[in-house]
Amino acid sequence: MNRKEQLAHNPPVDVIDAAGRPPLIDEAAQIWAEATAARDGHEQVPALDVSRPVIQGVLDRSPRAFLLIACSADGTAAGFAAVEPAPGSNETTAQVSYIGVRPWMRGQGTGETLLLETRRRLKAIGYTSVELSVYLDNHRATALYQRLGWQAVGPPTAHPKTGKPEQRYELRL
Repeated sequence: MNRKEQLAHNPPVDVIDAAGRPPLIDEAAQIWAEATAARDGHEQVPALDVSRPVIQGVLDRSPRAFLLIACSADGTAAGFAAVEPAPGSNETTAQVSYIGVRPWMRGQGTGETLLLETRRRLKAIGYTSVELSVYLDNHRATALYQRLGWQAVGPPTAHPKTGKPEQRYELRL
């Protein structure tokens, strides 16, 4: 069994706050690059200098923003969630701006672990709801969100950069 196969059989056992820890921010950026390339059917994974500003931007927008990294038993970063106050909200609504799982580690509970830990942390610091947007054709993600109690809000809208239809989801805490 190669390293990827071994890691895929080790579901996440720990979630750590990575804000202010550059190596972990880079891990999240690498996961984002891998996950979006796989989602969009691209063979080429973007370089860190492309994906790092995406993750760092979330952390820079608010002192209340945070970055969670889900790790497997051997410490490998399996997935991440970048969370911040929702734009234009009254500081009681958060937004999962980015969430991603290494493509070869999907199906091991990483996304669910991250979403449950995000919910727990947000509730503990006074948020009353959390939202996110997802491409309509990302069926695996939408099924997970719905299974965990997220509700679709409003009609789908076009993503501002890609034009692909996306759905906003909300979860009451």
